[in-house]
Amino acid sequence: MIDKNDVIAFFDRCAPTWDAGMKRNDAVIDSILDGASVRAGAKVLDIACGTGVLVPYYLRRGVSSVLGVDISPEMIRIASSKFDRKDVSFICADAETAFFGNDFDCIVVYNAFPHFSDPEMLLENLVPMLKKGGILTVAHGMSREKVNSHHIGCPAGVSNGLIDAWELAFSFGKLLEVTTIISSDLMYLVCGRKR
Repeated sequence: MIDKNDVIAFFDRCAPTWDAGMKRNDAVIDSILDGASVRAGAKVLDIACGTGVLVPYYLRRGVSSVLGVDISPEMIRIASSKFDRKDVSFICADAETAFFGNDFDCIVVYNAFPHFSDPEMLLENLVPMLKKGGILTVAHGMSREKVNSHHIGCPAGVSNGLIDAWELAFSFGKLLEVTTIISSDLMYLVCGRKR
């Protein structure tokens, strides 16, 4: 069972060294953002944004704006210090319950889904924030097996493990039109379009 206070404390501790320990595969990230329909002019909501790892990728695609949200104050503090632009902003908030507006073209949850205490509540809270035709994406830059193996080392109360992509797609299908399901050695990707 996830305890949000444990999650906050864990990621606050990790924040100072987060960027140094981050492994990125640009080709995989580009594939994920293609599936997420991140494109020129899009308004992006980045959930569990951490230190803003994906922000440079969004900006290279010419998005109109990025709002990064994370429950960890330290992650948000570091992200805010890295980007001094009018089209990029950050908020420390609980994405399972907070409301950020209803006009996003893309909502991306990258490398974070196992850390939410109630994934169903998260999805139900995020979908109303999409424009009609907007895309919600849950993705990881590695396989489900690697994600779950990595999280074995996390303290209790910080990760539920990553569910099967088809199981997540079933949950998406209650709220969205599922557009992409990939569970491979390179990535985990589930996308859905708001009807």
